[in-house]
Amino acid sequence: MTATAVLPPVLVMGVSGSGKSTIGQALADALAEQGEPTVFVDADDLHPAANKEKMRQGIPLTDDDRWPWLDACADRIAAVEASGHRCVMANSALKRVYRDRLRQSVPGLVIAFLDGSHDLIAERQAHRHHEYMPSSLLDSQFATLERPQADEAAVDVSIDGPVDGTVTTILAALSVTSA
Repeated sequence: MTATAVLPPVLVMGVSGSGKSTIGQALADALAEQGEPTVFVDADDLHPAANKEKMRQGIPLTDDDRWPWLDACADRIAAVEASGHRCVMANSALKRVYRDRLRQSVPGLVIAFLDGSHDLIAERQAHRHHEYMPSSLLDSQFATLERPQADEAAVDVSIDGPVDGTVTTILAALSVTSA
């Protein structure tokens, strides 16, 4: 018998360099500390090798590249949820159609949109190394980004502050969403 989860699965989304993995892991840890069995999944780990190679070469992915990956992400969220754990997934999910695709399999998905300026994120990218996502793709990420709309069960969270403040903001929004 699986546990009944209090909070819906959470998608931590934003452009590359916005802190999805860091915030997602910290959010999952905070939920676990509150007694909510939670699993963090980094959607980057679910990309097929061909997608990673394309990005490594500085070539933005197409929708056709993303559909199978998004389906694998939705399957992973559903599997975590079926195990009785809450899923927190870091996933760029830049377009509405990508988020809609995920919600087809995970209808209760709540979105935490990590919002920051191009300059702030470019500065962060300059100080990190990513396995396959070069900073040269940041402009294409912003060009593709469709901010979540009011009907998407989303919270817009500024990434200007510290990680713990960002997580606290998301937790507060989740409390309101699940009430």
